[in-house]
Amino acid sequence: MPNVPGLRSPYAVVGRLVYFGRMLDKIRLHAAGALPADYVVNLGKGFDGRCGSFLRVNYDELKARTLAGDLGDEALLQWCEERGGRRSDEECEVWSGFMMKRGFRDAGAEILAKRLRESGLEGKPAATMFDYLDFDEGLDPVAARAWELRPATVVLIMGVSGSGKTTVGLALAGALGWTFRDADDFHPAANVAKMSAGQPLTDADRAPWLAAIRAFIAAALARGESAVVTCSALKETYRQAAIPDPARVKLVHLSGDYGLILERMQQRQGHFMKAEMLQSQFAALEAPRGALAVDVARTPAEIVAEIRRLAGL
Repeated sequence: MPNVPGLRSPYAVVGRLVYFGRMLDKIRLHAAGALPADYVVNLGKGFDGRCGSFLRVNYDELKARTLAGDLGDEALLQWCEERGGRRSDEECEVWSGFMMKRGFRDAGAEILAKRLRESGLEGKPAATMFDYLDFDEGLDPVAARAWELRPATVVLIMGVSGSGKTTVGLALAGALGWTFRDADDFHPAANVAKMSAGQPLTDADRAPWLAAIRAFIAAALARGESAVVTCSALKETYRQAAIPDPARVKLVHLSGDYGLILERMQQRQGHFMKAEMLQSQFAALEAPRGALAVDVARTPAEIVAEIRRLAGL
């Protein structure tokens, strides 16, 4: 299956449990008509059923409560525990451990092998069903070490136009098995039209763009989903507007020589940002405090490796 936007890895943690957030995602996506048909037939079954049984809640009741829309993931988990009884930390640890290892030298191993063959994923280092689900959806749980259950993190890659934010961001997200969103995705149409015409944006123009980036980051962190996001974020005020939780957002600054970046911009085709606007971006750039600085003169692979080293990813 291709990556399904808004569907978390089964390894994503809500409260003390893996998978619960993914089950909620499927409920919401199905209601919105955005869940692929192959997923619909198994709603409430398989891992969904195991999760409901562990929490002692009825799937249809949980579905109805989720779609009421007034509770976040943590509150929904609390609702489940109020109905089915609170499980101990040890019980949650054992259950999550079982779920993460399903398919590894157990009764599910044969099913896992069959799924890998059917999906053309033989040869992938998928040791568990969770691994299979990630690989099948275009993620890489091995590179991301998803089973370590690290807290959700967002990497925000900043820099002037032409510094390679999109190229590096896509490569980093692919290496980590994380969601990727590009800054251009958040611009309203009016902003794109202005930049395409070579007109610089005002701070008033940037306000809804930065707010949309902030909302995406906040929502990803609330869901326990790690992501890579790009944003030029040239000024400190822009960074403050875009970053909701500095403790959980790693800021990476792709910096480099004006001449090198100008040369790269002049080689780009079809992008709305004009090379003539680069000078104004350099003039507006305020050196970020506490950011991980990486030289854009390196290859994308080298930059990704350096980001992972500096950020401990």
